[in-house]
Amino acid sequence: MISLIALAVFAGLLVYAACSDIASLTIPNWLSIAMTLLFAPLALAIGMPLNEIGVHYGFGVAILVVGFFLFQAKIFGGGDAKLVAAAAVWTGFAAFPTFILGTALAGGLLALALLSARKWQPFFAAAPAFVNRLLTPESGVPYGVAIMAGGLLALPVLPFATNALTTP
Repeated sequence: MISLIALAVFAGLLVYAACSDIASLTIPNWLSIAMTLLFAPLALAIGMPLNEIGVHYGFGVAILVVGFFLFQAKIFGGGDAKLVAAAAVWTGFAAFPTFILGTALAGGLLALALLSARKWQPFFAAAPAFVNRLLTPESGVPYGVAIMAGGLLALPVLPFATNALTTP
């Protein structure tokens, strides 16, 4: 039961991040912090050893460092870098390839869709304000959506999912 709750927490926070990113092109800091902090008690609840939890956090720090350099190179937004690092804590080494591949593919598709939409339909009179903001060429790409897609794709290979499938 705890494993299912953990998966729902991870997925729910990713969905919230994506919605926030679409609406305002920002991912709140509290969200990445909450995702990072909630991992430990949930991992302990399913019986993950402390040293393995530490490895997950160390991996998240390493990904945050990479994200910092991507942010400095203006490839990634700061909120995106923090969210990927927080998600990396949950994926660890084992599920990270699935997560990052799903994120990259979804991000590429999202960028192509936005570029096409910006070229062919630059303004929608009846659309909500955030849609028109997304359609302006100066606007960024809400990469939180891609991070959410990668995270949801990685759900079946997260340590919590493995525990949920093997525990009666």
